[in-house]
Amino acid sequence: MKLSQFKFNLPKDLLVDHPAAQRDESKLMVIDRKTGKIEHKVFKDIIKYFAEGDVMVLNDTKVFPARLYGNKEKTGAKIEVFLLRELNRESHLWDVLVDPARKIRIGNKLYFGDDDSLVAEVIDNTTSRGRTLRFLFDGPYEEFKRLIESLGHTPLPKYIRREAKPEDKERYQTVYASKEGAVAAPTAGLHFSKDLLKRLELKGIQFAHLTLHVGLGTFRSVEVEDLTKHKMDSEQVDIPQKAVDIVNKAKDRKKKVCIVGTTSMRAVETSVSTDGYLKPFSGWTNKFIFPPYDFSVGNCMITNFHTPESTLLMQVCAFGGYDLIMKAYKEAIKNKYRFFTYGDAMLIL
Repeated sequence: MKLSQFKFNLPKDLLVDHPAAQRDESKLMVIDRKTGKIEHKVFKDIIKYFAEGDVMVLNDTKVFPARLYGNKEKTGAKIEVFLLRELNRESHLWDVLVDPARKIRIGNKLYFGDDDSLVAEVIDNTTSRGRTLRFLFDGPYEEFKRLIESLGHTPLPKYIRREAKPEDKERYQTVYASKEGAVAAPTAGLHFSKDLLKRLELKGIQFAHLTLHVGLGTFRSVEVEDLTKHKMDSEQVDIPQKAVDIVNKAKDRKKKVCIVGTTSMRAVETSVSTDGYLKPFSGWTNKFIFPPYDFSVGNCMITNFHTPESTLLMQVCAFGGYDLIMKAYKEAIKNKYRFFTYGDAMLIL
């Protein structure tokens, strides 16, 4: 398939920058792949589609406050630093993006906090925008992390053109987030409230937790018409034995294995045995899923509404069927569904 096949006109007002008042009261579109039927529900209605013994696969990654605002030495120029990943814990080395990039050179010092409580030195220029920073910090690691926590801001996606608010710290995070390391939230999971999870559990639905630390590559645009030429950024994955056992048992019993979100889907499809069972895995994945693709593990999926030409939309089309998903997206636009990070949800059966 070609990039141009994933183009559609998305009205700007459907790209929302605030979450719904209640997590589980977003709109929910339910799509049946067998019949082609499309239903319009509220997210908490999702419980009606699952029965005892069914499984939901959740990505328990936790977003950390990855956006720092600082000043350059001497000139005092304002600099935004986006922490991508920790390269070396002992020497506080980080892979970062800086904006504006053109002002930053190797050897420059950057100061953060009103009292310059955190200082970093640029030690490498890796790409046009990417840099390696060494934070000049002498205390224990826990103290360094507390400082990042207090100075950092919730890393809302760039299309949200407002400052992160205190409530974003909680809402741009799933209620089951536990393993810190993501710079973007696994958005399909944002719709689950603690109450809804409890009700699902009481109904006998099991949860398999895995971790994929979402990076900015999730949002990177595809710049080649031939999709086979696109390279995904690598992201760190951990699939524990406990999750594997829960998923494979449900597969054996012919139950629903519902993959919550495109990140969870990439994780499970990264580590599959030849006979279609999930395997434990700890490492990195750069898996890119686009049509046509044979899925091995999940037989249903929860996802948000994605932007035109995004790798996320391509994966959803691979799972739901290109024609049906594009038809559903037309209907979503007509019915004013909210798109992208803080948008509404889709259940594909």
